[in-house]
Order: sequence, then structure tokens, then C-alpha cells
Amino acid sequence: MSQHVLPPDADAPAPVWLYDGACAFCSRWVLFVLRREAAPQIRFVAFQSDEGRRLAARHGVDPAATDSFLFVEHGKALVKSDGVAAVCARLRRPWSFAAFITLLPRPLRDWAYDLIARNRHLLAGKQTFCMAPPPEWRARVVGPDAAPPRDFRPSV
Repeated sequence: MSQHVLPPDADAPAPVWLYDGACAFCSRWVLFVLRREAAPQIRFVAFQSDEGRRLAARHGVDPAATDSFLFVEHGKALVKSDGVAAVCARLRRPWSFAAFITLLPRPLRDWAYDLIARNRHLLAGKQTFCMAPPPEWRARVVGPDAAPPRDFRPSV
């Protein structure tokens, strides 16, 4: 099983998606999800930030291995295709139907995930700047070398 169960983190009640802040493909997916979330709850944290490195290490993921996908909710860390499916389930329709990828065998899903992860820089390039989200989303996005917002709580 590709999840690690830890006690919920009282300082981070919102679900958290750790992403590669230097990856244009990953940053575009962050914006995609921000625009299509059913309820604005997910926090997006770059692996390259202090908070990202701490969260990755806490859940047994090498913070330098930014080809990993880590989605943390209620103390559960979901990786690879399980994490992607959990994020998709939080999107508005029809995008939420992508969560049905969990009906496929995990080895097949994770193989496809690994293929995309290995080639993500070829698909969209690498960026040397931090994505600057619009003001209404800034409290939910922690870029590289940024401090986590202290007052963020889900609005639902």
C-alpha cells in the first residue's frame, strides 16, 4: 500500500500537495487544480521550501527526489497515482471522474505516473523562477524558500 499513516498535524489542517517548484509541468498542474477545485482547501507546498522539505522527510520521502508526488490529508501520505487520484477526487466535474484511475491496478497506474514524472521537464520545461499565483490564491501556495502561511484555514 502506498500510504503512511501519521497523527493529523494540528498546524496544517488543510490537505497539502507537495510539488516540484522548479518544474513548469508541476506548476501548471497546481494552477489547473486551483482553478478547478470543488472547494478551495488544498495547500500547495514546493518540495524546495523549508515546509516542503520537513513534510517530505516526515512522510518518508526524500525531499531531493522531486519526481515524487505527495498528497497529505488527515495524517495520510498518498504517493504517485494514489495521490493524483485523491487530488482529482477534489475537483469539480467532469475532472473529478479522473479519480476512477484507482480502478486500474496500482502497478499499471504507478508505471504511467513514473513515465510522466521522469519526462515532465521534457513535456513542459524547467523553470528558474517561482510561480506567482494570483493574490486570491497566495495564502494557499508555498513556493521554494517561502515561509508557510500561519493563518490559513479551509474556507468550507
